Amino acid sequence: MTLSFAIARRAFRRYSTYTTATLAGIFTNSVFGVIYSYAYLALWHQRPGAGGYDAADAVTYVWLGQALLMTVALWGGGSTDDLATRIRSGDVAVDLYRPVGVLHWYLASDLGRAAYHVVTRGLAPTAIGALLFGLVTPTPAAAVAFLISVVLAVVVSFGVRFLVAASAFWLLDATGPRALAGVLALFFSGMVLPLNIFPDGIRQVALGLPWASYVQTPADLWLGRHTGWDAVAALGRQAMWALVLLAGCAAAMRAATHKVVVQGG
Repeated sequence: MTLSFAIARRAFRRYSTYTTATLAGIFTNSVFGVIYSYAYLALWHQRPGAGGYDAADAVTYVWLGQALLMTVALWGGGSTDDLATRIRSGDVAVDLYRPVGVLHWYLASDLGRAAYHVVTRGLAPTAIGALLFGLVTPTPAAAVAFLISVVLAVVVSFGVRFLVAASAFWLLDATGPRALAGVLALFFSGMVLPLNIFPDGIRQVALGLPWASYVQTPADLWLGRHTGWDAVAALGRQAMWALVLLAGCAAAMRAATHKVVVQGG
């Protein structure tokens, strides 16, 4: 645990050096939050109660999405992009010699990255959204469930991104898989539109996929759509995906290191 905390703290400090980029990101998230809010208000004016949300829920959903965008690295980025680059260059050989597993190292680093984005590009846009539109405030129980859900969302996202990065062991370049994963995450996470308003069939499939853990599940917990045992079940689905994906990541590393030729030798 001490080593994991040290790795996470190092990643947190690394991202904290990019102050200008963070401020620009907060501004960008806030602008898109305003644009999406008015678009959602127009949609909910035409379709009141769509997806079980009222207008206030819909606007709150928008700003939660903006807060989670960088936290879960929806479009990629973070430690897994570093891994893909190191696989391509051959520097991953150094990682394999470390006294800590590659999966452990990069997961701890990604949690540190996510923690930084939560307290900067997560809290700041949410505060701006609350000032401009007045967002739905969660109950204490919903707030706790939301925080747990965000941690699980980061781990699920990490699992997907790690598998994409690990594809570079065989493809030598993970650019294609990363682009595909970004499109799937954008559509199936609920970032563009809440999954709850998707047509029957597509909605059930989308809610069962791991990407729903990125935005839809945390947002629904915040809005109180999952309470009691239903909230436990929602967190359980996220935890299940986290375990499955981490197991897949470990299997990918075993397969890659069983017989792999590192670039350059």
